Amino acid sequence: MKQRIVVVGGGLIGLATAWRLQQALPGAHVIVLEKEAEVGRHQSSHNSGVLHAGLYYKTGSRKARLAVAGIRQMVEFCKQHSIAHEVCGKIVVAVTDDEVPRLRTLLERGTQNGLQGLRWLNAEQLREIEPHAAGVAAVQVPQEGIADYPAVCRALSREVTLKGGEVIVRARVTAMVREGNEWRVESTAGTHTAARIITCAGLHSDRVAALTGQPRKIRILPFRGEYFKLRADREDLVRNLIYPVPDARFPFLGVHFTRMIRGGVEAGPNAVLALSREGYRKTDIRVGDLADALSFAGLWKFLQKYSRVSWDEVRRSLSKELFCAALQRLVPEVQVEDLEEGGAGVRAQAMTAEGTLVEDFTFVEGPRELHLVNAPSPGATASLAIGAEIANMIESRI
Repeated sequence: MKQRIVVVGGGLIGLATAWRLQQALPGAHVIVLEKEAEVGRHQSSHNSGVLHAGLYYKTGSRKARLAVAGIRQMVEFCKQHSIAHEVCGKIVVAVTDDEVPRLRTLLERGTQNGLQGLRWLNAEQLREIEPHAAGVAAVQVPQEGIADYPAVCRALSREVTLKGGEVIVRARVTAMVREGNEWRVESTAGTHTAARIITCAGLHSDRVAALTGQPRKIRILPFRGEYFKLRADREDLVRNLIYPVPDARFPFLGVHFTRMIRGGVEAGPNAVLALSREGYRKTDIRVGDLADALSFAGLWKFLQKYSRVSWDEVRRSLSKELFCAALQRLVPEVQVEDLEEGGAGVRAQAMTAEGTLVEDFTFVEGPRELHLVNAPSPGATASLAIGAEIANMIESRI
């Protein structure tokens, strides 16, 4: 009898994990349980669509290692499955002289992480690539690009099914109980037994892991990222991807410009606490999610530490003019009338009880169980590499 493995979560990472398990363990029967009516409904499709090469991430971290491997794997997967993608490159801009040392640190880190073709640009060279960008220097990252991640989800789902696995939608997991050497996984689409369970539940990763009895040592806090789009006749202000230099004193990257794979240019996102874990609109409120966030001491410590930044993010959410002013640091010619309403995403950000954001990809293990409890950006880019990492972990334990 084939060993049965249940993967909870039908987003990019859950599907990639199932696919990689089938490659590593051809004798296993893999079942993916997804609570929505189709795969990839949340973070996998509500993101900027960027292929991140690994410039920002601490050398030696899982993020750095898996982003570098993941972008190569993702580009190859897109090629093999005729999925829209483009390696168009991006620039990271130092707007002022005091940002130049941080930009040089990024260049050194990217080189240490194994990125290829990184190039330092002076102001004149910057404007040759992005004529409307403002800055005293920049780093060009030629390996970065954009991709159609919802199409990747659909392709992975097909691959899992073609290899004999199951992808079951409308299957919200309600209980996971260990019975001897097996797990009984109860869902709204029926009950399944499995020798092993793996959870990749994104916005609900802490809660799903807790169904097995794992303590919630870190909590998922939902931060909504809101976007504007450039008006069609002003899209020429941005050729590809224009990003700021991150400031380590602040918890979020800041707004930037992204050309989208299906056309158009996005501007954003900000980062505001969502009142629902799936709260894509300001008016979306789920009492249980809100109570869960407000009862968590770590959130209050975070807000106390970053009170000014958090308040500025809320103000930008409520004011198009303030949002535009933030964008004008990178592209001064952008005007309020150039911005149209865009979409929004909700990022699953893990936080400790001390109010510290968990930066790296994080796993929690138990007997015959493995939970991915934190997979922020570049989770989409790195998904195939994360899936391979999980498959290797499972293979080594069998």
